[in-house]
Amino acid sequence: MAQKGIAAQVEELITPLVEAAGMELVDVEYVREHDRFLRVYIDREGGVDLDDCGRLSEQISAVLDEADPIAENYLLEVSSPGVDRIIKKDRDIERFTGRKVDVKLYSAHEGKKEFTAKLGGLTQDGRIRLTTEAGEWELERKQIAQMRLHFEF
Repeated sequence: MAQKGIAAQVEELITPLVEAAGMELVDVEYVREHDRFLRVYIDREGGVDLDDCGRLSEQISAVLDEADPIAENYLLEVSSPGVDRIIKKDRDIERFTGRKVDVKLYSAHEGKKEFTAKLGGLTQDGRIRLTTEAGEWELERKQIAQMRLHFEF
């Protein structure tokens, strides 16, 4: 099964579990680095702590052991999305409208491939509005490699 397919299948399996715990499933990634990792990012109002992650990790592990959607060996990581969380879903775009985001594009747009912008929400046709130093842009999702909340140190 393709890596995106596994992440989607895992998301479907564990969403009810995460929601029953009063949390939000932010993202699921299945990646191969040195080993294979299944990364589950959770959050809730006020944030999550280590105990939340540990408790949910045990519950998710039990669900995945039973359903067995991944043939290979992998390491399960359950964590907070962090202060620079990835913005992918419509609900995240709407939730963080007005905030600064760091954007990486697959190819340059008006000479820029990486930039910080103010997130302006979604257009009716699903484009993402961004306000940059160069002006207002409306980009299609397929143009955006990654978008994260901007964190100033």
